[in-house]
Amino acid sequence: MGCLAGLGWFILLVAVVNIEAQNKPPIKINSKCLGNLLRVDLSRLGGSFLEVSAVINNSSIILTPSLSSQCGFTIKKDHLGNAVISASIQNCFAQNVDDKAFTTKLGLRLQSDNVVDKFYLVEETCYYSSWASREIICKPNYMEVSVKKAAPNDYNLPAYPDVDPRKAAEQPMDAGFRIAIVVFLTPEERVMQVDEAQRNGYGISSTPTRLVLRSPNPSRETYTEDVAGVPMTVLSTSIIFEKTKLTTQFYAGAACPRAQGGVFFTETSIRWFLPRRIAPLICPKHFRLLEANMGVNGRKLEASEISARNYSLTLDDLYVIVEIPIGAAGCQIKSHVQDGQYFTSYMNELMLELLWTEDDTNEDTRYKVFLPVETPLQLQPPQVIDATVPKEMMFKALIGPVGYDVMLKNISSPYEVLSLADCFARGFKVFDNMSPNGCSKVYTVEVPFTDRVVGQMKEMGVTIYTLYLTFGFLVLPKHAPFTATAYLRAKLEDMAPPSISGSCDDKNFYVLVKYGTKGFNFQTIMGKRMLNESLAQQYGIMGNDTHFSLIVPSSAADATVEAVASSSIKSRLDVTLRYPKTNKTIQDFSLACNFVTKLIECFPNGTITAMAITLESVPSLNPRRLTLRDPACGPTYSNDQYAYFVFTANSCGTTRKFLPNMMLYENEISITDELELRKLSLSKEPEFELKVLCYYDINTNQAMGFNSRPRRSEPYADDARGEMQVEMRVALDDSYSAFHRVEDDPITKYQQQPLYFEVELMRSYNPKVSLELAHCWATLEEDKMSLPQWDLIVNGCANSRDPHPVIFHSVLPKGRVHYPSNFKRFEVPMFAFAEDKDNLNRQVFVHCEVVICDVRNPVDVQCSDQDNTMKGQTLAVSDDPGFKSVTSGPIIIMRS
Repeated sequence: MGCLAGLGWFILLVAVVNIEAQNKPPIKINSKCLGNLLRVDLSRLGGSFLEVSAVINNSSIILTPSLSSQCGFTIKKDHLGNAVISASIQNCFAQNVDDKAFTTKLGLRLQSDNVVDKFYLVEETCYYSSWASREIICKPNYMEVSVKKAAPNDYNLPAYPDVDPRKAAEQPMDAGFRIAIVVFLTPEERVMQVDEAQRNGYGISSTPTRLVLRSPNPSRETYTEDVAGVPMTVLSTSIIFEKTKLTTQFYAGAACPRAQGGVFFTETSIRWFLPRRIAPLICPKHFRLLEANMGVNGRKLEASEISARNYSLTLDDLYVIVEIPIGAAGCQIKSHVQDGQYFTSYMNELMLELLWTEDDTNEDTRYKVFLPVETPLQLQPPQVIDATVPKEMMFKALIGPVGYDVMLKNISSPYEVLSLADCFARGFKVFDNMSPNGCSKVYTVEVPFTDRVVGQMKEMGVTIYTLYLTFGFLVLPKHAPFTATAYLRAKLEDMAPPSISGSCDDKNFYVLVKYGTKGFNFQTIMGKRMLNESLAQQYGIMGNDTHFSLIVPSSAADATVEAVASSSIKSRLDVTLRYPKTNKTIQDFSLACNFVTKLIECFPNGTITAMAITLESVPSLNPRRLTLRDPACGPTYSNDQYAYFVFTANSCGTTRKFLPNMMLYENEISITDELELRKLSLSKEPEFELKVLCYYDINTNQAMGFNSRPRRSEPYADDARGEMQVEMRVALDDSYSAFHRVEDDPITKYQQQPLYFEVELMRSYNPKVSLELAHCWATLEEDKMSLPQWDLIVNGCANSRDPHPVIFHSVLPKGRVHYPSNFKRFEVPMFAFAEDKDNLNRQVFVHCEVVICDVRNPVDVQCSDQDNTMKGQTLAVSDDPGFKSVTSGPIIIMRS
């Protein structure tokens, strides 16, 4: 069963406040058990007032300074807005379970201007069973001693009345004994009843196995004793227990170094001497020191960490000696201002933990002392380090170190005072970094040479830059001001930066880039692309030690078309030079020229050609989606920059109009696809439309002469080279009436579902042209040459080695199909890929090599299960460069 140690005697002495609903903390709270102590760290408190209370049964008891000393709490808030709460695990409010588990609940209330802001609850259970016979804790505000009580059957009662009081702690006691009298040895005796001692600020409690006595440090009943030259506060008591007519007594005492007792300072270190043998606590002449450990901020340090921090822990015949360098890791700097000058003191909470045993009593004592140390003030004006690299055209100054309680308020020059916001707006860079020891920070300030606060002076081809600055600091929270000044000077050889010039003729841009001063490192950007070796060779780069030149065609991808006219285009080339390290621009150069270009041509035979070019004002326009009035009339050729149309005056929705002595044929190029129009409307770009106008004279006479001869044979198409546009798509089913759209990619199919492919010769209106499939195969990657490969069609026939071969579908003239010879359709069972189980659930691409034939001069193709070849003309795919390749994919194959 748990008990509240020593609680009943003071519940009536304190106010009880109801706990409000808890909130999740925006502050940072960290609690941890450190042996026989609990430590709670709080940060980000800002200027809020912190009220700490002990929580019992949904009520809280405010921990005043006197109650904290009486009950084993230390509350400390530093100048940086952080707080530390330390509590003995045997504090008055701890729930004690068998002297092994101790649970403490704390309420933390933050207040601003007497208004309650937040309440937080912290609960921690500490497990501690490695008790020594006697445990002493020395804190700045209290001393605590915890003495072991023996169990009833551990020892026989002494046979003589004047037993050594130091051995009384080992005498067995049953539950009937109660604390009656406390005798303080000051060194004169002063006798108090228990309730009187508690009213005087002492904490006294008895647990199942231990007696706990706690005294404020110092108190009226303590006295000072010099121990080996170190002044110590001593508490010595004898506590009388009574039961009916029986009495027994316990000795309980403690001795703690006084503030700064045994501490000495040098310019570089702090040394603390603690007596090795603390006489008021050790009666016999012979004792053995078993352990000596040091720590900071309540945490014991391992030997490796002591060495890494350059701390030292040594022992001689008289003392345990701790030495730490001033400014070492783990310290804290507190800033001060006197007469406008900056001073610092270093603060640290040192800890020593000793464990000894006494030969006569066989008792062991664990002695833990915490000593807050603060060095005398030292004048520490911030140092200014000039870290300027002149080539970067930037002054760079490091100012510090200063404590974390210092804030940079402003920066002033002889001409003006700038707040930090003003500095940022002017292009200054101001930031702080933690110093290597973690105790302080250093400010970095960067000022461009081009700012008006920087002075310049020319001398013999050298520019001298100077900067006078005063840094205004404030020490928080009192906002005490102090300053630091800096004079920076930098020399820089006069350098000519690289420059760009250019001109145009009727076809090209001519760009000349001068290097400027030798060794100037820069990058060249053509339009939006970096000028690399490949692009430079494409633009015919030429140069020497002083410059290089480029010839850029007006139609190059890096040129931007600004406007078009009937016989010319206005194109612009943007060239940028920049520093590679900072990406800062050295020079932006734009060259815009008009180039004579026939966008529209009207031929006497009625053929019309037109070219639509992507304009800067319509950047999202896709030229491939442009059509004439008839949406079926798309471009003959297109890319990302332009679309080229070839049509006749009596097709594609072209209209004609009779004018005096001439005839006007009119069409326009625009976007007709509803999806594309919707995309353009969302982008708020202007609508693209190009008028195509052709004028023909009506009354012009042309003389023509010709001779005729009998035709020797029927005309037929001869083998030849030429461009053809072939498209392969995937149908939804074997009706081939609907297809997957490009925006549906990737297509997802289950393993049992077949795929229906259609290959079409685009823009063909000739029924005498036949589209033939020479070779089709599947790969896992978009590269048609990648491995592995699955052959689907070989030499125009289904792959006979495939257990589930391709199925060809006939094409009939129906709907959009005017000339069946221009189409090929086939079906691929998806289980054709089932043999390669490792590659399931992956994407595949289907490729086909096609060839165009004359239907009146066909290739003799005979397919059978025994022979995979084509009789007649053989189509060697890998050897004939005249084959056209098409690809469809990616297609995702899923297991069902």
